[in-house]
Amino acid sequence: MRHKVFGKKLNRDTKERKALFKSLITSFIKYGKIKTTSPKAKAIRGLVEKLVTKAKDGSSSALHQISSFLNKKDIVNKLVSDVAPRFKDKLGGYIRIIKLGKRQSDNAQEVIMEWSIAEKKEIKLKEKEVKEIKEKDQKDKKI
Repeated sequence: MRHKVFGKKLNRDTKERKALFKSLITSFIKYGKIKTTSPKAKAIRGLVEKLVTKAKDGSSSALHQISSFLNKKDIVNKLVSDVAPRFKDKLGGYIRIIKLGKRQSDNAQEVIMEWSIAEKKEIKLKEKEVKEIKEKDQKDKKI
């Protein structure tokens, strides 16, 4: 019986499971969307949500805890500067899990994990294009 036993083993020993979770979490933060199996997605969902909550806090101790877990500066910076500000007003539920169907080879349930609030992409124009647009607007106003 598994009374009061937390988490899933996923048929792996402890070190292998922790390495799998870290790699899934880093790729999820890096790309914003991953395709994986349902048990793996459910296993890392809580860990990712805790990391986002710590990143929203922004204190030095929270940043230290995040960097000790993720071990990559660029991923930590992306989590703190890009991901956490999107969820400043939200208290939880940062991740959406969408079921895709069964995989043909081993009949495993596949899902797509993505952020519940999509990233806003800003269009960066070159300085020349901005000047041209302003000049056109001024000419239109004169006419």
